[in-house]
Amino acid sequence: MTTALLFAGGVGRRMNTKALPKQFLEINGKPIIIHTVEKFDNHPLIDAICIVCVEDWLEHLKSLLEKFKIKKVRYVVSGGDTALNSQYNGLKAISENASDDGIVLIHDGVRPIIDDKLISECIASVKEYGSGICVAPATETIIRADGEGFIKSTVSRSECMLARAPQCFYTKEILEVHEQAIKDNNHDHVDSATMMLAYGKKLHIVNGP
Repeated sequence: MTTALLFAGGVGRRMNTKALPKQFLEINGKPIIIHTVEKFDNHPLIDAICIVCVEDWLEHLKSLLEKFKIKKVRYVVSGGDTALNSQYNGLKAISENASDDGIVLIHDGVRPIIDDKLISECIASVKEYGSGICVAPATETIIRADGEGFIKSTVSRSECMLARAPQCFYTKEILEVHEQAIKDNNHDHVDSATMMLAYGKKLHIVNGP
């Protein structure tokens, strides 16, 4: 089974809204989270969707899924206190029905700028290489600085890429690494790719927007 895990557990503290979490802000008459969900709901290779949502807004999310006739969402679970904890909550729910070759595409619910081609290429990358990490080329000069505010060196842009989403893995493997990180009390990773790399996993890139 191939599952999209969308994490929308935040409350958008950096955005100019005090009442509505950022994932529920509307663009063209539709909440951002629905724009994102539809990309996976309409893709023929996606079998199921799991959404991790801030707990106080679970019922609101469920009403939106019904209103916009989303069909593939099988799991709606409460988020954690960090993005990685939210992803872990989702992975635990998905794992109950995951096969040994099950694939998960981990994606931020407020990033709807993806397309069918990218989703397909991410799935194909997992099947061939064991992972698929969406990246974009660095287009600006990259500077390495020292600890005193001075430029230490520049880095060739050809060697640098910007991490994007989705980040895609075999479901059981990413869950095992999450559980190992929890056991190790290792909470310093900014995303799934960083965590997987820290535990010795080889990650294959997929060029995205």
